[in-house]
Amino acid sequence: MQELLISFYSIKISNMDWILRHKTISIVIVVLVAAAAWYMLSGTSSDNAVLTSETAAAAPAGAQDLVDSLLALRAVTLAGTIFSNPAFQALRDLTTPITPEPAGRANPFAPLGSDASAAAAKNAQPSAPR
Repeated sequence: MQELLISFYSIKISNMDWILRHKTISIVIVVLVAAAAWYMLSGTSSDNAVLTSETAAAAPAGAQDLVDSLLALRAVTLAGTIFSNPAFQALRDLTTPITPEPAGRANPFAPLGSDASAAAAKNAQPSAPR
């Protein structure tokens, strides 16, 4: 273990020695990295507008047909007379009734033994004082 620590320490020292011997190269590398970061993060400053507006292009033919259909539907009005129509009165309800099913666990994320003890405590009657 001590040999590993010594070898690690010597690697750190050798890296520091390399940086001290090559100060100029190290400084140039740091300046280049800083300049690249500044260039990439600064972006272009030619467009200073916060809010821009664009003119809408002409809608495609299919979209115009949809808009025309929606405008035609907007003009439709429904009167309540349809509900008194005999044909409407003859309609039958064919829905299937939903049968109630027992609920699952109170807390589905609780460990498996904990819900049984909680249910037993919930169903237990308080005993009368003696």
